[in-house]
Amino acid sequence: MKNYLVGGAVRDQLLGLKVTERDWVVVGATPEAMHAQGFTPVGKDFPVFIHPRSGEEYALARTERKSGHGYHGFTFNASAEVTLEEDLLRRDLTINAMAREPGGPLIDPHGGLRDLKGRWLRHVSPAFAEDPLRVLRVARFAARYHWLGFRVAEETMALMRQLGDGGELAHLTAERVWKETEKGLMERDPQIYFQVLEQCGALAVLLPELARLRGVPQPAAHHPEIDTLEHQYLALQQCARMQLPLTARFAVLVHDLGKGLTDPAEWPRHIAHEERSARLAEQVAERLRAPAECRELGILVARFHTHCHRALELKPETVWKLLRSLDAIRRPERWELFLSACEADARGRSGFAQRDYPQATYLRAAADAARQVDVTALRTRGFDGPELGDAIDKARIQLLKEHKQTWQIPSP
Repeated sequence: MKNYLVGGAVRDQLLGLKVTERDWVVVGATPEAMHAQGFTPVGKDFPVFIHPRSGEEYALARTERKSGHGYHGFTFNASAEVTLEEDLLRRDLTINAMAREPGGPLIDPHGGLRDLKGRWLRHVSPAFAEDPLRVLRVARFAARYHWLGFRVAEETMALMRQLGDGGELAHLTAERVWKETEKGLMERDPQIYFQVLEQCGALAVLLPELARLRGVPQPAAHHPEIDTLEHQYLALQQCARMQLPLTARFAVLVHDLGKGLTDPAEWPRHIAHEERSARLAEQVAERLRAPAECRELGILVARFHTHCHRALELKPETVWKLLRSLDAIRRPERWELFLSACEADARGRSGFAQRDYPQATYLRAAADAARQVDVTALRTRGFDGPELGDAIDKARIQLLKEHKQTWQIPSP
């Protein structure tokens, strides 16, 4: 029985990156032998165990054979006779198919080190095309290592297109698609995840609402990049630069989907695209089974992002309607996420990446001003029930009027 460090830990060690988790493959063992050594089983589809002291995952070496559709359409053999080389052969990319015995040399039967040095994401074997989830995984690795110069090998991209054209992607569960997309959104270059999916045809299958934006024009005065999908990619790039959390990144992803439904006769204008975007944002979140907070913020950013962009032009009454729609007084954290998502949207345009966004500063201060209303004092004056609500609204609008009169754009 031998243990080998495999996959991401070996890859990232060779790249000089921090290793956050280590996975092990065990060759020549049985589940009974693992139990006898104190390992705790956790795997459902195949034998995976947790080390009794380190807490790291140890999986029995295995082979797999296609037996159906989708991610779960495989049968596994994890007998003690499976070799390390057989286990590595079933892996997705050559850079993930390297191993090392503790204190031993690198085991690299598929040219992983060569591709690591050449910055290639290349499949290990034709069996790559048997698992549609690997399309999303390759896109995610491309997003993670884009800054290092990695790109997808053309022969691997061809297999990814084959999976997209063959209908296999439709068999992926919403949970698996969301899990990979969530990780893709949080990578260093999230826009690359979606660009790779677009290049292989998977975006049109998994996120047709987003793919539909390709070729849809916007007014050049506001969007020098013209193409709406390019704008989406630029905005996602800003999300990463601003280090925004998942909820804000998802909101940016879905904020302009309604432009894909604009009548071409109206191009490049997109009147009322906000409501169309909000409906599509909800549909995408529901289909992918995204977390409730992602769905919620996505709908709000889609519906109100243009209000944020026009904040300096809005009447105080309209600003209060915006604050009330976002529940900004009681939910300041969500309000801040909304402002950040709108800023990423504004900066996600050609030539605007470094541009100031005073609208967020203005609205942030407006919310602070509206919070200063003394509700207790209004109750003391005899206001109650609906009358109290009206009095609070009027007091807040008055404070917003004062804020608008005194606010000045901060000097750069």
